[in-house]
Amino acid sequence: MTTASGHRDSFARDRLPPREQWPVFLLDRPEYRYPERLNCAVAFLDDAVAAGHGDRPCILSPDTQWTYAELLGQVNRIANVLVDRFGLVSGHRVMLRAPNNPIMVATYLAVIKAGGIVVATMPLLRGRELAAIADKAEIGLAVCDHRLMDDMRKGQEMAPVIARIVPFGDGGADSLETLAAAASDHFDACDTAADDVCLIGFTSGTTGVPKGTMHFHRDMLAICDGYARHLLRARPDDRFIGSPPIAFTFGLGGLVLFPLRAFASTVLLEKASPPDLLTGIETFRATISFTAPTAYRAMIPMLQGRDISSLRICVSAGETLPKPIYEAWLEATGLKITEGIGATEMLHIFIGSTQEDVRPGATGRLVPGYEARVVDDAMNDVPDGQPGRLAVRGPTGCRYLADERQTVYVRDGWNITGDTYVRDADGYYWYQARNDDMIISAGYNIAGPEVEAALLTHPAVKECGVVGQPDPERGMIVKAYVILADGFSGDASLATELQDHVKREIAPYKYPRSVEFVAELPRTDTGKLRRSVLRERASGHIPG
Repeated sequence: MTTASGHRDSFARDRLPPREQWPVFLLDRPEYRYPERLNCAVAFLDDAVAAGHGDRPCILSPDTQWTYAELLGQVNRIANVLVDRFGLVSGHRVMLRAPNNPIMVATYLAVIKAGGIVVATMPLLRGRELAAIADKAEIGLAVCDHRLMDDMRKGQEMAPVIARIVPFGDGGADSLETLAAAASDHFDACDTAADDVCLIGFTSGTTGVPKGTMHFHRDMLAICDGYARHLLRARPDDRFIGSPPIAFTFGLGGLVLFPLRAFASTVLLEKASPPDLLTGIETFRATISFTAPTAYRAMIPMLQGRDISSLRICVSAGETLPKPIYEAWLEATGLKITEGIGATEMLHIFIGSTQEDVRPGATGRLVPGYEARVVDDAMNDVPDGQPGRLAVRGPTGCRYLADERQTVYVRDGWNITGDTYVRDADGYYWYQARNDDMIISAGYNIAGPEVEAALLTHPAVKECGVVGQPDPERGMIVKAYVILADGFSGDASLATELQDHVKREIAPYKYPRSVEFVAELPRTDTGKLRRSVLRERASGHIPG
């Protein structure tokens, strides 16, 4: 039974999927029992200050240091500007466009506190992509870092629904920071319901019509009271750091919500390439790192002479963690990487591990409060040890914004994540591939990530991507795209050496029958390998 909405604009609630298409939500555990009236921005910030944490460091960046009380003041000033100057009404959608910086976080929380709905976008998106999102979510107001205004204006030209763009960072008379400086630092939060939408997250892998995932105020707390509480176990003296953009939910949780819920602090880096991240860890004495497997691998040869002794927890998500990277990082640093699988549809991680519970090569076990099954195409459970589709449910789940694909992602009350997994007898889940990444060659099922992990154990391989390539005799063959480490030359001899190496590492039938050496691999803005692009290239649709 939904409670009375606190939104004057009912756009979001009107466009939720029909209730019969929702997944089952599991909210019986004490930590997931939230009051019917809830504004998560208040829970994250006002309640922290009221509990005596106002003087604790909250946000750190190369040019800014805010305590909890200072962030609260900034949030309230910005909320007043959004409401009084730009007419924000509860339920309105607000597009945010910025790199990871303090004003981005303050504006994010201000929109939610005022009852608005955040639609955060990646800095690398272009005008056409921004316009598609704006049209889909009917966004009238955008707040944009002044350095990213060109594409924002192009997006507005293609999507006139965007009535106003508010810049920040240039110090102009109409900039958000100038207007906020003159506003009151007191703001009465909107009286929202726990099941009012406060975030529409657009999936990073979206092609064609963008998919917007709708999340409630209670969901923002649930990912903290689930994964972060039970597996991450952050402390108030922790300092979070990482590379994922706040515009994506992996970054939102790891760099904003988790530290706030733990009364900890976060280090925000606008540029977080491996060398930048390493410098940030050393400079700010960060203790918890969130980044992709490739970043951990890239940082290993840079560790000489660097002091990262403050680091105690390393989290990897967004892409499966190959065992060779786990082992190389452990050998170089003495630190275990804890993996996790999440989804924009689920908001954050629902399977992971603590440091003491890590089983190298496995994603982990269920976050308390979540349930999962490994099923076949007909939703029948498959035995432990056999691969199948991952189905999951818990306190969070998929609700697409007015999208017929809801019935594809949610079946019989379960979220079908699109991943192929094996569960073992101990309850550990072992990633095989995305459902559409399984390579069927001469009747054998071959998981591309397994072949990638085997290739990465060879010293010549810096990065790689493995997909199926159509073949008239075998249906498909295994095709490997390889970026070489420095000092190696990509010739036929090395290709044969890599093929033989894979045959020694895993079952010989899984070896790549075609090896192509490339200078770069296609990746999303969050660092995920875009295997769909490689599949198209292997099919001859995109020249190599």
